[in-house]
Amino acid sequence: MRRAAVVAALLACALLPTNTATGATGPAPVAGWASLNGSTTGGVGAAPASVWTVSTRAELKTALANHGDPTAPKVIRVVGDINGHERDDGTLLGEQDYAPGYDLAKYMSCFGEDGTEWSDTRYDYCKPQRTLRQNGSNKEKLQIQLTVPSNTTLVGLGGSARLLGVFLTVNTGTNIVVRNLHLEAPVDHFTTWSPGDGEQGNWNARFDAMTVVTGKNIWVDHCTFTDGRFPDRKAPVGFHGKPVQHHDGLLDIEDGSDFITVSDSRFTDHDKALLIGSGDGRGDRDRGHLKVTFIRNLFTDIGQRAPRVRFGQVHVVNNVYQGRAADTVYALGIGLESAIVSERNVFAYAGPGAEAGVAVANYGGTRFRDTGSWLNGRRTDLNAAAAAEVGDAFTTDTGWDPAEVYRYRPLKSAAAVYLYVLHHSGPERNRRS
Repeated sequence: MRRAAVVAALLACALLPTNTATGATGPAPVAGWASLNGSTTGGVGAAPASVWTVSTRAELKTALANHGDPTAPKVIRVVGDINGHERDDGTLLGEQDYAPGYDLAKYMSCFGEDGTEWSDTRYDYCKPQRTLRQNGSNKEKLQIQLTVPSNTTLVGLGGSARLLGVFLTVNTGTNIVVRNLHLEAPVDHFTTWSPGDGEQGNWNARFDAMTVVTGKNIWVDHCTFTDGRFPDRKAPVGFHGKPVQHHDGLLDIEDGSDFITVSDSRFTDHDKALLIGSGDGRGDRDRGHLKVTFIRNLFTDIGQRAPRVRFGQVHVVNNVYQGRAADTVYALGIGLESAIVSERNVFAYAGPGAEAGVAVANYGGTRFRDTGSWLNGRRTDLNAAAAAEVGDAFTTDTGWDPAEVYRYRPLKSAAAVYLYVLHHSGPERNRRS
């Protein structure tokens, strides 16, 4: 009874809603940036024929098309597992189905031992392997990518609905709710080695668990994003002792997307988790957009980008970050022309190096403000850590204040934030009681 009373009290203190959207078991509040610009209601008002229950990839694809009227209001309820590699007959496609004869070891050998330069003529199989990799990647994308159109609620029923290896995308869609789903990031069978990326080169995968491109009024709520069964740490070792990275991001928001809230969700066991912005050279698309709120999310064993922000006005409030300091590059990335407002977040890092500098890093930005965050149970000065990263150009004047934009009331103690997030983040079956 005492625990139930505590949880009820925390619920009363949570961010105040300004509108509602269809959830797993009924209406649920939407807050933050997604509550503005007319709010985010997803498939509210869907006709009976546009309420779907799906359990296969083919059924999900049909439901997204919605009788030839994809942008009409629709509610799509997911039951059980849907695999992005699933054929219509239920069998699963693999690497060799997409590119018969492709061989990772042969592909790597065409760069030479140090991985510095590709040569079509190093071996007689190099040019064919390059073609196989490119064609296989395109075929995999065509299979696993499913695009969510405007005015959609995509919601898992119960706590066991999973999208496995689906590349879920929003492409110019508006008014979309994704809720109560477990999203396991796709494995890119044809990941690319890029010798010029970084000091020694890097692997670059193509697919995210979810990508929002020029989307507006998007609400992601009570979801889990993860590498799941196929973490990169278990991948084969490639050049310079680096694992062959088969995953890109968990959730990327790009190309002028706007009015987005990510709430009560879990991001776990992944390297580069959340990227806001298309690139330093894409200010023509992103400047003035990328307004995103991250509320009450749990980040566990995330290497970096939680989130990394370019250009956007991003509010990061009442989130929990936990993992080993030695495995964490940073949590909050201050990118070019970004304006991040961090507020009362809990950072719980174990082991050597558990300092404020792990929580924040500079990637060409100057504006950042934190209020009241904690590191391992104590108040931490993230502003000082950010200033040390940025240098003399650093300012806490972000040019905007969430309190002047939307109504909210953050939880104000580290214990309250930690308890609330651990009990309420993620799909139903992940929540502790």
